[in-house]
Amino acid sequence: MKLLFADDEQSLQELMSLELPRLGHTVTVCPDGATAVAALEKNTYDCIIVDLDMPGLDGIGVIAKCKENSPETEAVILTGKSTLESAIAALRHGAFDYLTKPCRLVEIKALLDRVSDKLRLDKKCRALQHEVKRLEGSPELIGKSLAMQKVQILIEKVAPSEATVLVLGETGTGKELVARAIHNQSNRADAPFVAINCGALPETLIESELFGHRKGAFTGADDHRTGLFEVAAGGTIFLDEIGELPKSMQAKLLRVLESKEIRRVGENKPITIDVRVVCATHRNLPEMVVEGEFREDLMYRINSFEIKLAPLRERMEDVRSLAKHLLSRHRRPTQSKPGQSGAGQGGAVQSSEEDIAEDALQSLMGHVWPGNVRELANVIEHATILCDSGPIRAEHLPQRFDSRQLIGAARNSPGAISLRELEMQAIHEALERNDGSKPKAAEQLGVSLKTLYNKLNQANNLEKSA
Repeated sequence: MKLLFADDEQSLQELMSLELPRLGHTVTVCPDGATAVAALEKNTYDCIIVDLDMPGLDGIGVIAKCKENSPETEAVILTGKSTLESAIAALRHGAFDYLTKPCRLVEIKALLDRVSDKLRLDKKCRALQHEVKRLEGSPELIGKSLAMQKVQILIEKVAPSEATVLVLGETGTGKELVARAIHNQSNRADAPFVAINCGALPETLIESELFGHRKGAFTGADDHRTGLFEVAAGGTIFLDEIGELPKSMQAKLLRVLESKEIRRVGENKPITIDVRVVCATHRNLPEMVVEGEFREDLMYRINSFEIKLAPLRERMEDVRSLAKHLLSRHRRPTQSKPGQSGAGQGGAVQSSEEDIAEDALQSLMGHVWPGNVRELANVIEHATILCDSGPIRAEHLPQRFDSRQLIGAARNSPGAISLRELEMQAIHEALERNDGSKPKAAEQLGVSLKTLYNKLNQANNLEKSA
């Protein structure tokens, strides 16, 4: 690390100028606080080690000046007064830790190792935050269709309230994005947003994931665990695919929503929580209630306010703007055209009119999109990988992506062809290309395997009823 050491004792100055470089650090040694501040104004340091009592400007004053210019620099206080008051004063002014004189070199080394670990973790955390923002993209809802305008109005109305919101829509329509928009426009925007897919958790673990558990509560519970409801304290928890929640958990979730209390697995004492709940599902909850798969009281409890997302095929006028927005997320700055400037959120370049050629746009506009926006995102990512530079053209789209087949089917049909029939045609063609493999077909279509099975079952039920 790059260190600054400030102390008015000459013997310590000489010792540190010799020993700190032997530990692998570079060091600037200063005899007093004023000299240290002058050095801080010229250079940036990873860590400063300063004496608490120096003539003129003391150690706490040096730390204050340092934090003004470089908040990320860590500080260590050296003091000959091993009192609680001096330690508290140092920590309150941003010191990482303090050492009491006389201190051994091994103590200094151990402390600097901890500082180095913290700096490395801080850098990794910032890098991860940057990557998350890049992957999430802009929280803005893209689309100017009438359907999207209605959704945006509903979000603006419900966000400031504390109402539980149910977001409905097919898989891949952007239900989580709507939940994030509700959170970002609410009074809880500065608190955590925690998303959980209820259909992706094993039934045996979902209670522990949501509410936490105490050590030894069940086999494998080797440590205490904080549940996601507690993690989201003060913020918003998003329960995606709530229709997949087991009946046993539906009753427990209903109790939590009504009492505002949770119980960790293995504990009897309830914990009061302050969490805003947003749910989503692609399932038909009223039908599930009739079939006995979903509790009626829970359905009404989570449906205080409903927002329904239209599938992409019903708002095709948004495909163009969505495609260009998704392209700006996937294209790296090195792929931008010469002279192009302006980076989007997370370092992605902004898409221009020429980034997607007209033949590609026409192909995108002619597709049925059974996988909705998620499928479109997969198509754009695929095309971005194939297109080294210049605009994306039709030949850069996936091989399985050929809207002309669907358009031709519609034109050549002796009668009107429904959207469901077009969707099923796309599914059957994907299955044929993958020798009947449903997982591969689902991946190509940009939908989950569960969604593919649901659509096939719906088609079989329609055939039987016919």
